[in-house]
Amino acid sequence: MHLFYTPDISGDTYTLSEEESQHCTRVLRLGAGDAVHLTDGRGGLYEARIADAHAKRCTVRITNVQREVGRRSGYLHVALAPTKNIERYEWFLEKATEIGVDEITPLLCERSERKVVKAERLEKVITAAVKQSLKAYHPTLHPMQSFAAFAAQPFDGVKCIAHCMASQKIPLQNAVQPCGRTLTLIGPEGDFSPTEVALARQNGFVEVSLGNSRLRTETAGVVACCVAATCSP
Repeated sequence: MHLFYTPDISGDTYTLSEEESQHCTRVLRLGAGDAVHLTDGRGGLYEARIADAHAKRCTVRITNVQREVGRRSGYLHVALAPTKNIERYEWFLEKATEIGVDEITPLLCERSERKVVKAERLEKVITAAVKQSLKAYHPTLHPMQSFAAFAAQPFDGVKCIAHCMASQKIPLQNAVQPCGRTLTLIGPEGDFSPTEVALARQNGFVEVSLGNSRLRTETAGVVACCVAATCSP
């Protein structure tokens, strides 16, 4: 099954971008009449056949459409501080997409060592993971936001903050509600500051634990996705 990400798809035919056309015709060596699949990233999965195998503007004809393919019962937003080594953050994006996540927000925290990210590059990582894992839903990547601004925003669901400081915490799996909406904050390599944790409390965040091990930032993000996936029927 060859899957292409086509967020602007409409009608009975679609022309792949030049990059996707080259991948389709030159890398995969597909030709006229061959079957392909497209996704709009919003749950739509389109079966199609190649009508014109042009290397720069490959055109396909839609033969069948399915909606809400692979829709998850729960909703997860992970706000995670970018790691100093950006490849670790990209690994998180890839694995989170494969496991299942709806929204991702890079957080700029007091102890952040990385203060800038290249959104275009991160989007490509997510899109590649969508295609590789045959997902019909494409996670939304938000622009980087400061911790204070993000924590103050409303969220219709359970809000959690995972940190390493000693305090009264509950396991994340006890906070996640099956079929509900969850927002989980995960800090940078140096963890959230006491000020940030206090601010999160003031804004209604529940302090949670991800287990007994001290996890890397990107690992903590993956664990949060796994917990949410396990708690959702």
